[in-house]
Amino acid sequence: MRFTSETSSDGVCEQLFTLGEMSGVLWTPEGATGTRPLIVMGHGGGQHKKAPGILARARRFVAECSFAVVAVDVPGHGDRPKEETYHRIATENQARVAAGEELAPLIAGFQALVARRTVPEWRAVLDAVQQLEHVGAGPVGYWGVSLGCGLGVPFVAAEPRIRAAVLGLGGALATAEDAARITVPVEFLVQWDDERVPRDQSLALFDALASAEKTLHANPGKHGDIPAFELDSALRFFSRHLA
Repeated sequence: MRFTSETSSDGVCEQLFTLGEMSGVLWTPEGATGTRPLIVMGHGGGQHKKAPGILARARRFVAECSFAVVAVDVPGHGDRPKEETYHRIATENQARVAAGEELAPLIAGFQALVARRTVPEWRAVLDAVQQLEHVGAGPVGYWGVSLGCGLGVPFVAAEPRIRAAVLGLGGALATAEDAARITVPVEFLVQWDDERVPRDQSLALFDALASAEKTLHANPGKHGDIPAFELDSALRFFSRHLA
């Protein structure tokens, strides 16, 4: 892991880093020392590690809970080079939707393909970050919706260090088998009028989770309309399970 820049504001330290082909960002309390809980965050499709929603949530996790937060650009996003294979598939999928095919199965297939690469990448990031003195090998949580859910479900299923997860805006078409291996507490977000993920697929994914403690948070609105109060809920959820 190589840090490329460091800035601080309002008590939050932000460090950009690279690790192999990956580009990421780590947020910690300013002047932090010692072990603390860590949240891994997965960004949405077409976004990046410092998208406004990721940044706002990360800074609150750090400022209000003294957590560390790490986010990494998914292949083909943010500071990473364009991936020709992924770009070609995305372009083909757009044409297929324009020709009348359903969007959800195409999204599910694409996310399953990308997850084969991101799961080992994110586990390598987790290894590296937990070796840092100001993060350490404390409890780990995961937050990710939309693409962050499609990639996050197989990541959470594969990673035994994760103790709790906030997921949502995803469906069961590609991830039900992985969801059946998740047993940690989960808070799951559904937008009732989601135009990208059919409601029945979201509910099927929630049902597939094997967690003894799982809570469904269903709100009116389209895919990108998650209410602001869901961040407050996530803060309480992670504080309860990781503190």
